[in-house]
Order: sequence, then structure tokens, then C-alpha cells
Amino acid sequence: MNPSINTNKISLDSGIHEECGIVGVYAPGESVSRIAFFGLFALQHRGQESVGFASWDGTKIRLKTAMGLISQGITEEQISLLPGYSAIGHTRYSTTGSSNSKNAQPIRSKGPNGEIALAHNGNVVNSKELRQELSEWGCEFETSNDSEIIAHMLTYLPGNDWGEICSSLMRRLSGAYSLTVLTQDGILAIRDPLGVRPLCIGSLENGWIIASETCALDHVGADFVREVMPGEAVLVNSEKVTTIYQKKLNNRTASCIFENIYFARPDSLLDGKLVYSQRMEMGAELSRKYPVEADLVIGIPDSATAAAVGYSRASGIPYGEGVIKNRYAGRTFILPDQRLRELGVRLKLNPLPEIINNKRLVVVDDSIVRGTTTPHVVKLLKRSGAKEIHLRICAPPIKWPCHLGVDLASKRELIAANKSVDEIREFIGADSLGYLDIESLLKSVNIPKNKVCLGCFNGNHPIPVQLEMDKLALEY
Repeated sequence: MNPSINTNKISLDSGIHEECGIVGVYAPGESVSRIAFFGLFALQHRGQESVGFASWDGTKIRLKTAMGLISQGITEEQISLLPGYSAIGHTRYSTTGSSNSKNAQPIRSKGPNGEIALAHNGNVVNSKELRQELSEWGCEFETSNDSEIIAHMLTYLPGNDWGEICSSLMRRLSGAYSLTVLTQDGILAIRDPLGVRPLCIGSLENGWIIASETCALDHVGADFVREVMPGEAVLVNSEKVTTIYQKKLNNRTASCIFENIYFARPDSLLDGKLVYSQRMEMGAELSRKYPVEADLVIGIPDSATAAAVGYSRASGIPYGEGVIKNRYAGRTFILPDQRLRELGVRLKLNPLPEIINNKRLVVVDDSIVRGTTTPHVVKLLKRSGAKEIHLRICAPPIKWPCHLGVDLASKRELIAANKSVDEIREFIGADSLGYLDIESLLKSVNIPKNKVCLGCFNGNHPIPVQLEMDKLALEY
């Protein structure tokens, strides 16, 4: 485990890294950059590597990016230097391109279609081929991420209006992309035809806000209007919210199931369903599939708390807090020495011995990816007096890497791709181990199988991808 790459959410296993968070605000007469700041602040859990904002005042796009957390990287003075009636923002976790300042977003591009700034959540799987083609058109690249490819495509692709350009864009791109795009005509909100990453629209008193999750709308006092549909491009301006393009869809969409399990905040709505309730039902399903005699149910905060409550209610076993999360264990750029590295789990979690001593524990968590951290947490709980530890995991065994915007791990690093469930149980030192299966998971979230991506569990990705993809493939 490397404590220098901690995230805002705490999980037993450190293998899942968050998605990016994006916002867009169109509100003439309002402090749009400030609204975007607080909207993005609600999405800090989706990425902690870098942050950025761009604004448009009718004459010029102004841009500010920084490394680190939103509150650390962007000051009040800098926000005041981003005036205008529309703005976008981005908080990043890298899936394509390394973590450095040149890859911070929003990305600016200028071409035949004008100047734009773009914020992107997702991953484009045919980025290498598209970058080569754009280079042949004369596009120059300043970053090593796929987001700049999308930005250049929007400013260079032929079309008489943004609707035609978005149509061309969706015909060329393959992969996951939810976008907010700052233009002189308003803000574009674009979601890929599979609908892999969430994107929603809210109404403000004098305008509109677009965001990755509904929790961002709540934080700025906006009313939820609707989600951007898969394959839809929306233009938000002084006139209204207008669908300028809608790709004709077959019956297959592929929203990422890990949004429901882990990424999204529990107080967000996904497809009209409260994430907290879905996670409670995951825990209830775990209790029905894997009953056990125990004294206490605990969850690993915060992503598994709701599932632990659900397990407790369904099983009748009392729920309690057995570990406390260090709420300031976000990203740090100070590397620990070897002694602290070995105690890395304690930087995130601290057990409550008086609560768990001599107890048979059901420990609920969202997932196990690499399995590198879980043995240390099990050992920590047992050293604190736990008599038995029965692990219950909301996600089915993860056996394949993700190519649509989640930096899981390579196949050789995924513990479930190389060990049986019983071998994993023995490796992590638990007394029992139970994973939700795919059918039980889908039942918990109440989503049909043809509407979600389950590729990391069963290898059936919604689009063709190569077995292993290098996140640094565009580095130069």
C-alpha cells in the first residue's frame, strides 16, 4: 500500500481510483465561477489530483488549473479573476495521461469552429488512432491525455452547427465521455451513447447547472431537472436547455455499475434511484446469501456504511462503528518513511477496541481489487480483539481491468483473476468471505443487465477493447 496515493473515500482495498468530476454553470448576472467552485467541491470524491475552472465573459475564455484538492489549489482571488456568465470546472483522477500539471483540466482548444474549453469524465479507447489523425490535420498537442483529443475534434470536425459537430464526434469516438464544453454559444453537455458516466442538469434561479452527480446540484441550491441521456448533446444558453443532437440508440446502454457500488456519493440519484438505498439493498442481499452467526456488523467508511446498515437490518445483527476514518487522509504529496508506510492502514482507519473486542464481526466493504491492503486491515481488527472476521463484499470478484475510465489494475494484479474465493479468504486471513454475484447485485440496484457495464466482472465489455491498455500510451 502507498499512503501517498490515498483518496477521499476509504476502502479495505486501495485498487480502485475515483472518476473525474465535472460541472458547468450558465447564469448571467451571477458569480458563475463561484457557483461552479461549490458545485465541484461536492464532487471532490471523484478525483483529487488536479482541479481547474474556465469562464467565458462574451469576449474571452479565462482558465485556471492547479494540482491537488479544490480548496488547496484554487483561491478566492483566483475565482474573482474568472468573471463571466458561463463557467465549467473539473476535478481529476487520471485514467489516460500521467498526474502532472500539463494534464490538468479544463482543456482549451482553438480551431475552425472557434475557441472552447472542455472538461471530461471518462476514457476514449481509440485515442491513439484519433491523435495520429488530428496530428496529420495540423493539430498540436500540449498534453498526454485523451481529453485534448476530444477538444480538438470539437474545434476541427466539419459541421454547420454544434449539433452536426456532435453527430460527427459521436461517430468517431469510442469509449466513455461525459463532457461540459464552454463555447461562445453557451455550454455543451455531452454524454456518450453507452451512458457510461453520469451527467445531470439542474435549474438555478437565474440559470442552469450541469454536473456529474445530483449532490452537486443540492450543494448550490439547484433543482434537479433530468439526466443527460446516453448519446445526447445539450446546449445550455440564455434561451433554454436544448437537445441539439440525440444519437439513435439500440437497446444497449452501459452505465458503470461501480458508480452505484462505490464512486457516486450516497446522497446522489442515479437514474432516479438514491445510491444510499441501493447500497443498503446490496448489504441486505449479502446477508441473505451469506448468513453467519455474529455479534456485530461494521462497514468500512464511507462507501460501505450503507451496505453494512442494510446487512444489519436484514440479518438482525446489531450495527456499530468498529473503525473510525481519518477524514483528512486525502491525497498527500509528502512521502512517508518506511516505518509509516508499514503502518499505512492506520493513516486511514483506526479501530475501536472497546467496541470490537471479543466480538464476531461481519465486515462489509464495497470491493476487493488487488487485495494488497485487506490483509493488513483484517490483522488490525484481530489485533484489536476481534474474535472472528466475516468479510462481505458488495462487488462480485473483479477479474478484468476496466477500459472505460476506471484505473483498476492490470489483470495480473487483480487478486480474483489469479485466486479462487477460498484462496483469497486464506490470503487475507478472514474466517469467511462472501461476494455478491452479478445477479444479486443487479437485483439490489434494480437495473436490467443490458443497461450496465459488467466487464470488470465477466469480461464482456460493451465495446471491443484490447486486453491491456496503457494509461501512459499518449505520453511523449
